[in-house]
Amino acid sequence: MSINATPVRLDLKKNQRLEIEWQDGLVSVYSLDYLRSKCPCAACREQRGREARSRLTVLPGNFAGRIEVVSAELVGNYALRIEWSDDHGSGIYSFQYLRDIAPGA
Repeated sequence: MSINATPVRLDLKKNQRLEIEWQDGLVSVYSLDYLRSKCPCAACREQRGREARSRLTVLPGNFAGRIEVVSAELVGNYALRIEWSDDHGSGIYSFQYLRDIAPGA
């Protein structure tokens, strides 16, 4: 993991957003809808790939209800696992992945 992908502060508001302050001083703010739509689990990645090829507009994270975080936990020193209000919880968001998908990156 690069020094740029090392968080020094994680601030999760379960019904609003995730904010990460990175070791290099950058602060990234992720909406929950955005994070859910970028779930890195194999099933979500496959679905995003299929839908991109077929030009459909429905991606993981486009749900009828409001998406919220039910729980979150650190996975070792390298990732965050999030359980979502749509009963999905298999995605492990590595800090490198979160840095790569940071809005405005």
